[in-house]
Amino acid sequence: TRQLLGFAREGKYEVRTLAVNDLVRKSAQFFIETRKEIDADFQLQEDVHPVEADAGQIEQVLLNLYINAGHAMPKGGYLHIQTSNVVLREEDARAFETKPGSYVRISISDTGVGMDRETLKRIFEPFFTTRAQEGGTGLGLASAYGIVRNHGGLINAYSEPGRGSTFNIYLPSSVEKVEEERQEPAQGLLAGSGGILLVDDEPMILEPAAQMLRMLGYTVYQAASGQDAVTLYFENRDRIDLVVLDMILPGMSGSQVLEMLMGINPEVRVILSSGYSLQGEVQKVMEAGCRGFIQKPYSMREMSVIIHQALAPSAGRHERQDGEGNPS
Repeated sequence: TRQLLGFAREGKYEVRTLAVNDLVRKSAQFFIETRKEIDADFQLQEDVHPVEADAGQIEQVLLNLYINAGHAMPKGGYLHIQTSNVVLREEDARAFETKPGSYVRISISDTGVGMDRETLKRIFEPFFTTRAQEGGTGLGLASAYGIVRNHGGLINAYSEPGRGSTFNIYLPSSVEKVEEERQEPAQGLLAGSGGILLVDDEPMILEPAAQMLRMLGYTVYQAASGQDAVTLYFENRDRIDLVVLDMILPGMSGSQVLEMLMGINPEVRVILSSGYSLQGEVQKVMEAGCRGFIQKPYSMREMSVIIHQALAPSAGRHERQDGEGNPS
């Protein structure tokens, strides 16, 4: 659990006052468009309270739950998505190991294969999988748990074999007014195609990111070390259009991996990923020939946009920027 909560704390984390219904609608709409065999209906409370949260992180939680529902409905089915204001009393809060008070509940129900009690007890454990989740590792639910708990909320699930599953997210409600969008228009998730080599030694990042990139339409190759990344790229260089490379890897640094990839293909397209900001050593690696940078933890929206940009025909290498500094 400590690792899960830590995953959501690292890197940038922008908490704002959010309109829950807007976030739910946007994320669900994208998923439905990518899974034509799944229909959805919404029951969203009109006066649902706002919440204080990081929009990208909560969007990622919702997408993880949609993906999980999709695994449980391989031949199609229905999603029922509901929002409501609820109050957790003392006894309820104690049972859920959280604080009593006012919450917004987001409920996502599917008509999938369902789960038995033993499975239900373990679904938020890292690396736990079921047959219904074939092709994944269950880390999407584990990271969802960590993100929600780090927001002061809770997540639980109810299910029966053959009768589908319901996941409930509870987030503390806010009395603040919903913040206006930033001056730049918010970009949605951008689908794409092509091969992406995802390189990261943290399974809490690697597995959920790989699943979501597949949902966006990409073919994903995964590597947890620099050596594996170089080998995979060498063997599949004609099928890999972009590499998302972690800065710090066991046995071989991101800088060394980049050098070897460029030795195989001088025109390789690489996005550098790091929990550190764009300074110091990270800046040097960028200047060695990367096409973009993304700071961890990243939302799926951010990842989809930067990949789209890096794969554009006009995308060039990173230009040198003045300024010194150490990773922070």
